Amino acid sequence: MVRYWQIIIMFVLTMLAHPLFAAEAEPDGSSILAMAREAAGGDDWANARTLALSGRAVFYGPGGHKPRTISTDYRMWRVFDPDRTVAHGADGKVCIIAKNSEKLIFEVGYDGEITWTERGITPKAEADKFWASNFGFGIIRQADKPGFAATRLTDDDVGGHALYMVELTDPKGGKTLFGIDQQSHAIRTMGFRTPKGWHLRVYDDFVTLENPRWLQARHVTLYYDGRKSNEVFWTETKVNAAIDDALFTPPAK
Repeated sequence: MVRYWQIIIMFVLTMLAHPLFAAEAEPDGSSILAMAREAAGGDDWANARTLALSGRAVFYGPGGHKPRTISTDYRMWRVFDPDRTVAHGADGKVCIIAKNSEKLIFEVGYDGEITWTERGITPKAEADKFWASNFGFGIIRQADKPGFAATRLTDDDVGGHALYMVELTDPKGGKTLFGIDQQSHAIRTMGFRTPKGWHLRVYDDFVTLENPRWLQARHVTLYYDGRKSNEVFWTETKVNAAIDDALFTPPAK
């Protein structure tokens, strides 16, 4: 005669073997990135047209412990490319301006073809190297599209937050490592290899915006080969707002 406890064990084993139960207990890379997409704002976040951020930033030098430069007025404007396929290259349009009070610290922009700084037009080889060292986060918006592959790696812990680690490979073979909070599913880290070394970003101090729903990290810390490079503190976020196209106009050659 089958005993009651044997029936219970058989039931539990059957449930553990069920695909749906297994998927919930041990999500794969694609499932984790899908959860991160939903936590970030779902389709509104993934299909955003523009983004404008403003705040302040602190930049550190190669030696010493004190800041090298402080930007009291740090702004970034983005026009997103909905068909982006390359993780670590310039896409869409971007302009970043850093000032200390009214004094310009630096400016960098990209109009879809040309990169420039406050010093003028940047040669393509130099520009490609710059963007390859700085662009990478936005590719997660394309993770569910054909040609992308998401691989779950060993879990990690950053700042006391347990993370799922997922390596996202774009159609050209570019790889980006994302750390997804196991509780909130917020994107807490992002890393990739660059000409400047291994680049890691840590995201914290999240706030949720409405219309559209948007999860914004207000504190972003950037590292290269384990050394803190700079910190950005965003205080204002605008999603899908109109952006003056003049911001993306390169200076005359």
